This record gives sequence, structure tokens and C-alpha cells, in this order.
Amino acid sequence: MEPTRILPDLQCSVLCEDIRQEMNSNFILLGVINHIVVPKLPVTALKLCIFNRWVAGIGQFAECVRLIAPDGSTMMRESRLKFQLQSPSHSATNVSVFGQIEFQQPGIYHIEVIVDDVLKLRFPVPVLEAPSNPAAPEAKPEA
Repeated sequence: MEPTRILPDLQCSVLCEDIRQEMNSNFILLGVINHIVVPKLPVTALKLCIFNRWVAGIGQFAECVRLIAPDGSTMMRESRLKFQLQSPSHSATNVSVFGQIEFQQPGIYHIEVIVDDVLKLRFPVPVLEAPSNPAAPEAKPEA
């Protein structure tokens, strides 16, 4: 008897600035983010996108993506989506968009990716204030 439900694997989860879809259904990820460096905090990010690809599952599932503050417990944003995989050879691509996120303080934020209450991935997103440039040395007058 074939299984009617297999929890899927998370093939990838990528944090980026924007996601576009081509006419042939392929995706273009723009501005893949390793960390966020800003001149001064607090700052508001207009948009952050999380691209998740699920594979090797069968059934209907609920995905939850969360942005967690540096304290490790404060949930800043959450996205919930339902998706289905007909066969282990199929894939499902989900995109979560978080708009107008205010980062109050520097620190290590986290993205959590959960499927049916199972934490599949938790990855860090460092938010840093760029060091201010000291004033350029004054030019010495020539004698």
C-alpha cells in the first residue's frame, strides 16, 4: 500500500529583497541577504522575501515562516500558507513577504521555517549598524 502522507523536505529557504517569476515559471531571486547592515538604527525594511521550496512529500501541509527578534522569543512577523504535494517527485514553492519591518536594535534575528508544527530550519539574520567613518584628515596647506 502506498503512503498517503509523507512530511516534505525543505530543499531550500532563501531570504532576499525581491522575487520575480518568469513567463516559463522559473523564479529570479533578487538581493540574496546574508546580513543587514544599515547606517543607523532603528530602520524600516520596506520588504523582505523568504523563498521556500518543498520536495519529497505527499499530502496537504501548513507552512509557517517566522521572523524572531534577538531575544529569541519575540515574534516580529509570521506568514502561514497551505500547500499540497501529489507525489514525492513534485515540488512546491512558497513565497512569504514581510513588509515594513522595523528593526529597533542590532543583533541576531532568526528566520524559522515550520511545516505542520515541525521546525525544519532556523537560520540567523544579523542586523548591524555600520561603523561611522571618521572625518577625513584635513589637507595640510602647502608652504
